[in-house]
Amino acid sequence: MRRLGYGLLFVGSLGVTGTCDAQTYPARNVRIVVQYAAGGGADFVARVLAAKLTDLLGQAVVVDNKPGANGAIANELVAKSAPDGYTLLLGAAGALTISPAVFKSLPFDTLRDFAPVALVASSPFCVTLHPSVPANSVTELIALAKSRPGKLSFGSSGTGGSPHLAGELFMSMAGVNMVHVPYKGLAPAITDLIGGQIEISFADVGLVMAQINGKKLKAIAVTGSKRSSLLPHVPTVAEAGLRGYEAGTWYGVLAPHGTPSGVVRRLNTEILKVLEMADVKDRLKTQGADPAGNSPDEFQELLRREIIKWTELVSAAHIELQ
Repeated sequence: MRRLGYGLLFVGSLGVTGTCDAQTYPARNVRIVVQYAAGGGADFVARVLAAKLTDLLGQAVVVDNKPGANGAIANELVAKSAPDGYTLLLGAAGALTISPAVFKSLPFDTLRDFAPVALVASSPFCVTLHPSVPANSVTELIALAKSRPGKLSFGSSGTGGSPHLAGELFMSMAGVNMVHVPYKGLAPAITDLIGGQIEISFADVGLVMAQINGKKLKAIAVTGSKRSSLLPHVPTVAEAGLRGYEAGTWYGVLAPHGTPSGVVRRLNTEILKVLEMADVKDRLKTQGADPAGNSPDEFQELLRREIIKWTELVSAAHIELQ
């Protein structure tokens, strides 16, 4: 009740301050904090966005990479920053909605400590196999896994990350048992997949396209709700026989809780403009990412749904909390 009362008081006060702040915002540089190191998917999306927002906002929008602790370092930094719109988070799905399900203690609360601004892009994973694996479809992979319980292995970017949970969801829905092999990032996992040390990966489409085109790996499905524009002939997992399956990652912008609603609305408006730009759509799609865009309320609801989904999966799969 106390939280609801505060929320009503807060919303009421924004009627006075939110508009005023939006009229003068931004008056100086804006920082977008990224949860991961330069060169990854989140960093790519942040830099595409920052360049365009610099033009639209009339102030420099700079990217600040703060990797570590599965995104918790960046999340905590932004959560504890002044709620004035000058420090933002480019957040990825795993660090915001899977980490709360996997880690016993976190220095932030996704639903309490942030003001969602807009979903920016989403990206499915590709169910990628070593060429030696005798399966060329989802149904064949499921049959193979059932015939070899605990023998097939899939690599991920680490325990609790989106690729890991994509694999756990696959196993849970298909009723199969595969061995999870965590790596410190998807790049070394893909290297071992190419070398045959593991058989399967759930990896960003953009990360495995070159190997798929070069016949070093084979793609049997993508994990999103629709096919990837980079792999239009590859079905989704749901299309290929595992109905209801959907996984992947997404990237969105969040501000600290308490940021004036007028500032949040201004940022949302400008981000949606960026996502309508043809060159931005093209750049995102080269990485296998689809432009998204939604309202702050819709983004908040997505966060809530995803936390529930992954918490239930972690419990059902008996994944040990870290």
